[in-house]
Amino acid sequence: MDRNTVFEKVKEYILMQLPVEADKVVDTARMIEDLGADSANLMMLIMDLETEFNLTVEDEALGTIKTVGDIVDYIQKKV
Repeated sequence: MDRNTVFEKVKEYILMQLPVEADKVVDTARMIEDLGADSANLMMLIMDLETEFNLTVEDEALGTIKTVGDIVDYIQKKV
């Protein structure tokens, strides 16, 4: 699956979870600082993405995911 396809799907889920403008969801946007996510938002997003992409995000990976691009890169490596 190409990176742009993964990015667009991740962006779709972020927009469903968070009250942000679509143009704010870019590769370098930080989930907490820039998009206003809290831990509950992040857990819901991760669970949705695990279902969408049929994968499991390991607990130790959660600490390394800070930006939209981090999520996309992680998923792309797993699918």
